[in-house]
Amino acid sequence: MLALAGLFTAAFVAATLIPAQSEVVLAALVLAGGHPVWLLVTVATAGNVLGALAMWGLGWLMRDGAHLRWSPVSPAALTRAQGWYGLRGWWTLFLAWVPVIGDPLVVVAGLMREPLWRVTLVVTLAKAVRYVALVWITLRVS
Repeated sequence: MLALAGLFTAAFVAATLIPAQSEVVLAALVLAGGHPVWLLVTVATAGNVLGALAMWGLGWLMRDGAHLRWSPVSPAALTRAQGWYGLRGWWTLFLAWVPVIGDPLVVVAGLMREPLWRVTLVVTLAKAVRYVALVWITLRVS
């Protein structure tokens, strides 16, 4: 149970702006063989999606305060994000799994008030496919 909690935590933190490597934890647990692979993928995906939804919520909240002097999002930055997201849209959320760019994409989706159902659906699909691919590669290489 401790291993699954550690995997969940690593996956959650990895989906925030804090650098973390949930892939290493998942691969190590797959190679250790103590848990069913489907359970490991499910736990990693759940943690990573919940972390992404926390970032979406942060973006949602930051938009409300964009006019405040102390806000991390200036009105100019909000306008740039609206233009960028207006051109590319919710499809960018399929890249939520990509290191470095994925987390800010989810924050921007929150800033743009992308519906929670769509963010949850697309991000879950993207992150689950990434973890399944990682497990497949891990098992093929080992």
